[in-house]
Amino acid sequence: MDFELQSSRPIWQQLAEQLARRIVTGVYPPASRFPTVRELAAEAGVNPNTMQRALGQLENEGLVITNRTAGRTVTEDVGVLDAMRKRLAAELTEQFFSAMKELGFTRAQAAELAAADKKEETT
Repeated sequence: MDFELQSSRPIWQQLAEQLARRIVTGVYPPASRFPTVRELAAEAGVNPNTMQRALGQLENEGLVITNRTAGRTVTEDVGVLDAMRKRLAAELTEQFFSAMKELGFTRAQAAELAAADKKEETT
């Protein structure tokens, strides 16, 4: 699975966000062994120090746990995972509304369009 990096934001933040998304979507299941810094850095094509900073962020958020002898594992704490899932959803929702505002839609109009699209999918 490739990382998508943009020059507009710090790379370590983008890596942390993408790894968090992988965790909450089950790419890295709860209690599973988390790849090493070097493995992830090689996959992303970044310096290991940059990846270490991203992993430090995941540790601060409680998504990964470091055990000196066993390396890192993904948290088993469902509450932490649910909170991150909701945070990521809120960020995506805000991006949607911002993009719709650029197109000239109000927040209410954008929500109405999204709801209409959802109704069309179910019919």
